[in-house]
Amino acid sequence: MPASRIATLGSVAADIRKIVGQVSPKLTPGNRILVRGQVDSMESAFSRLTLGLIFAAVFVYLLMVVNFQDFLDPLVVILALPGAACGIITMLFVTGTTLSVPSLMGAIMSIGVASANSILLVTFARDQSLAGKSPVEAAIAAGSTRLRPVLMTAAAMIVGMLPMAIGGAGEEQNAVLARAVIGGLLFGTGTTLLVVPYLYVLLRRLGRRAQAQ
Repeated sequence: MPASRIATLGSVAADIRKIVGQVSPKLTPGNRILVRGQVDSMESAFSRLTLGLIFAAVFVYLLMVVNFQDFLDPLVVILALPGAACGIITMLFVTGTTLSVPSLMGAIMSIGVASANSILLVTFARDQSLAGKSPVEAAIAAGSTRLRPVLMTAAAMIVGMLPMAIGGAGEEQNAVLARAVIGGLLFGTGTTLLVVPYLYVLLRRLGRRAQAQ
């Protein structure tokens, strides 16, 4: 059966809510229909995982601010995270996979790897800038030096997740997690190698202009 035709808890809950929305106006005053069961647990897990992801990004940013003693360089890492999120959404859409708790767990994993790779690149670029290089030269040196480690980390994780992403009978839950990880790493790695150096140069120039004024 194709993945797009598989009835998930989220799709069933959406259909039930449509029916409830149609029936509710016909109820007599004082009566109402409430949806209970595993749907509440699923929505609670969604909200907690989303909130945890937001807090994790904030805490990582604050930790980098303390480490770098600067507000702009950590911002480069945070601005690169939407690239991984776009990859997750794209992969789930292409494979016909619904958003679920396992996919959110995979999203957290892939965003963590993407942020770690971005931190490595920004740290090296910052060291090059402190050594006297211009922002452009520092970004190019960081991208060329960290190219192999970033690609090896992403490739190893993607290859390891491929068998799980293909899935089989009874392995749908693990397949969802693996697809989210692969999508996030594919886009997140490209963002780390191409967008992060550009953002680093851009924010460095903005910072210098602000100091000059």
